[in-house]
Amino acid sequence: MGSASVITLVFMACFFAVMLIIGVRSRKHAADINGFVLGSRQVGPWLSAFAYGTSYFSAVIFVGYAGQFGWNFGLASTWIGLGNAFIGSLLAWLILGRRTRIMTQHLVSKTMPDFFGIRYESDRLRTAASLITFVFLIPYTASLYNGLSRLFAIAFPGVDYALCVILMAALTGVYVIMGGYMATAWNDFIQGIIMLFGIVAVILAVLRDNGGLFLAMEKLATGPAGGWQYASFLGANPLFLLFVVLLTSLGTWGLPQMVGKFYAIKNEGSIQKGTVISTLFAIVVAGGCYFLGGFGRLYDIDVAADGFDAIVPKMLSSLPAVIIGVVIVLVLSASMSTLSSLVLTSASTMTLDLIAPKRKKPLQEKDQLLIMRGFIVVFIAVSALIAIRQARSRSLFIAQMMGVSWGALAGAFLAPFLYGLYSKRTTKLSVAVCFVWGVGLEIVQLLVSLGVISVSFSPVLAFVFNNSIYSGVIAMVGGLILVPLVNLFSQRLRPVHVEDMFSAYDENRTVGITDNLGK
Repeated sequence: MGSASVITLVFMACFFAVMLIIGVRSRKHAADINGFVLGSRQVGPWLSAFAYGTSYFSAVIFVGYAGQFGWNFGLASTWIGLGNAFIGSLLAWLILGRRTRIMTQHLVSKTMPDFFGIRYESDRLRTAASLITFVFLIPYTASLYNGLSRLFAIAFPGVDYALCVILMAALTGVYVIMGGYMATAWNDFIQGIIMLFGIVAVILAVLRDNGGLFLAMEKLATGPAGGWQYASFLGANPLFLLFVVLLTSLGTWGLPQMVGKFYAIKNEGSIQKGTVISTLFAIVVAGGCYFLGGFGRLYDIDVAADGFDAIVPKMLSSLPAVIIGVVIVLVLSASMSTLSSLVLTSASTMTLDLIAPKRKKPLQEKDQLLIMRGFIVVFIAVSALIAIRQARSRSLFIAQMMGVSWGALAGAFLAPFLYGLYSKRTTKLSVAVCFVWGVGLEIVQLLVSLGVISVSFSPVLAFVFNNSIYSGVIAMVGGLILVPLVNLFSQRLRPVHVEDMFSAYDENRTVGITDNLGK
């Protein structure tokens, strides 16, 4: 066993031990549904901000997207990370954070499908949202393991990648089942710190390996695989870059596992602090990942043969053993934090929004917790099996399903959720139309990608379905247009119901002199 393997094993053992300890210590917070799913809505700014950031950025970004878009855009790919920070984090917290927390507490809503059901007085919308979440979160969850296989092979040559997937899945399941949301939040905090230090260490090591920042940029602009456009401000394809920024940044506003972080935050002050912390975290982690990927063309890589996922591992393969160990733990941290958030979201949605409402006899709280924990096991097991199958068979269907998941979820949910927080005019029909629009567009994208149907007869459709990046953005933006348009021609909700919901924003609270000293 080489030095890289020994160091990585030590790091992983320490990392896994901390995760399990946190899971055990968080059991007292998971005694009821509110505690298990939302941490009793008492999660502070640091935990909330790190939970949001670590759920946002996974191994998909560090290995897959950073390599692919760094290769395509060069250093201009850094704009993707900055877009994630200022649109996906800062604006999301400013626009959604406070109103989500107030409205969902007023409605006693624990999940996004539950919000749709109560806000729009429709059990059908709740059921539809639950099914959309279930169908499209499974492949999204499986995609988190992508990229681990290549990095795992660097540290542990000859060891089956399936072992890493199973170990990661099992550990995540244990601490989420034991401690629920609070275990996830505390582990996200630890994992976020690892990600912050890890990405900075990797960037410094790669730059040092290439003679420093300015020499690396010069090589990128003049090297045989590079060119001036890869060291330029907007890169080789600014339009495509813009679509990538929009999909990866605006899309978070409609993802159940991301918006759910606002449900659990403690109070107004925590939202204000969390906004700043989350934005700074995203600047370092997302900006750092894409900045690192921008130097991929400095390395001898056959992208046509090995794929984009080979770029970042190739960049890291020549680094010191300690850095490789840090990277493995970094990617594990990024993947496990997002995985825990996704499976908790999926399990709570299936239990609270699909199974419990359909039962003639109400389920006891302990029974709901038991079912939820069972679903966590199922979701983790299924996602791990899909990931292993994808790694071994390179199934085109699985790969394309992973690609359309983000676009389908964001396209279906973003507009109805945003307008539901701000507009009293939003109707049930407009929400239903948006669900059909977002999911329908991405199903067509899937069929086009698999070659089942062709849209080459239309230049417009050929552009839209060129890849899931374009169709995902159009699904989101189209939803923002469709909802207010359909509102004009559809029946409004009962005025009494709407006024009651929005009265939550008008509540006045009296504070003591010790809390408010005046001007």
